[in-house]
This record gives sequence, C-alpha cells and structure tokens, in this order.
Amino acid sequence: MSRVIDTYWVDERIRAQRVAPRVASPLASVKEISLDIIGTRAEVRRRGGLIPAWVIFGMIILGTFAICVGVTMRTRNRMSLASDQYVRMQTDVEGLRNTNQSLRLEIEKLRTDPRTIEVAARSRLNMVRPNEIVVPVE
Repeated sequence: MSRVIDTYWVDERIRAQRVAPRVASPLASVKEISLDIIGTRAEVRRRGGLIPAWVIFGMIILGTFAICVGVTMRTRNRMSLASDQYVRMQTDVEGLRNTNQSLRLEIEKLRTDPRTIEVAARSRLNMVRPNEIVVPVE
C-alpha cells in the first residue's frame, strides 16, 4: 500500500512541476508555441531556469577542450608533413650536389686531359683524325 501512495505522490509532483499547456490555434506563432513548451519568463525564473549553470559551464569547457584537441591534431599533422617535405628536399639537394661535383670533375678533365677531349670529340661531335677513314654502315 505504501508503494502505491509513494508512486501517486511522485507522479503528482512531476505533473505539478510541468507547465500547463495553453490552448493554441492551428496557426499559432512561434512565440505562442514556445510559451506553451517553455512558459513565460516568470515561470522559467520561478522554476530556477531550464538548464543548471554547471551544465552550461561543463558544455563550455567540453567545447573548448574539443577545439584545442582539433587544433593540436591539425598542427601535428601539418608539422609531420612539413618534416617529411624537408627530408625529401635535403635528399634532393644532396643528390644535386653530387651531380654538380661529378660535372665539375668532368669539365676539369675536358679542359686538361687530352685523352678525355679526344673521346668527347669522337662520341659527341662525330669527329675523326685526318688519317682515319670513315665507313658508314647502314
């Protein structure tokens, strides 16, 4: 018997805290509909507001944390991409330096070594010595 009375008391208490619905016309404005759902400002103030302050504060903290995490993740991703690009550029520069060094050596040999000059003239310029005979083969 005690349970029935307690249940009735809890149900009546919840029902008493709800805002009594107003009669709305089929073409009610947004203001009238919101008054039906939420109530007037005085009724909201009497009930102590719709949402507790700690919930609003928690949502602000959670939103701020989410923004910070998103910015940090995006920054980390960009940093890793920039680091990878830097490593690729370093290897490219090192390869170009090696190529430049080999070209410098080849230029120096072409300026000073007669044997290298003769090989370059024969292969690149199709030159022959005056006492040689050229036989074209097709």
